[in-house]
Amino acid sequence: MTSEQGPYIQMAGLCEQVIEDKTGALSLIRVIDTITHTEARPDAPVEMPPVTYPMRMVIMLKSGRARGRHELKITAELPSGEVKPPLIRSIQMEGEERGFNNIINMLFTFTMEGLYWFNVYFDDSLLTRIPLRIKYNRVVTQESPH
Repeated sequence: MTSEQGPYIQMAGLCEQVIEDKTGALSLIRVIDTITHTEARPDAPVEMPPVTYPMRMVIMLKSGRARGRHELKITAELPSGEVKPPLIRSIQMEGEERGFNNIINMLFTFTMEGLYWFNVYFDDSLLTRIPLRIKYNRVVTQESPH
């Protein structure tokens, strides 16, 4: 039921912090689509080591004609093509302009460089895909004499 009937995506993205005021309005702080991980040391590895990064995924939906209880499902697709098991949340849609703000606190471990996709499904229909590129910056430094 996601075509011209709704729900409609008001916003979907990744950021470092979300502030929600008393009225429910959201402020997204430092919206991201690229993360660069730097290893600067004498023995900096050639390949990027696993790195865990805290972030927030924000998915704001407006109901349209969608009503009732539905599933919001998110899968992470790694640069290798591997798809991780889904995160599934139950959401209630009230119809019309009323919506649902879904804020997911993520602590995601990236195991390789490249383009990650977070696929967002409403029930079993793909709503959108959120890209995130991970870059690795290797800096081999000289050891300082003691």
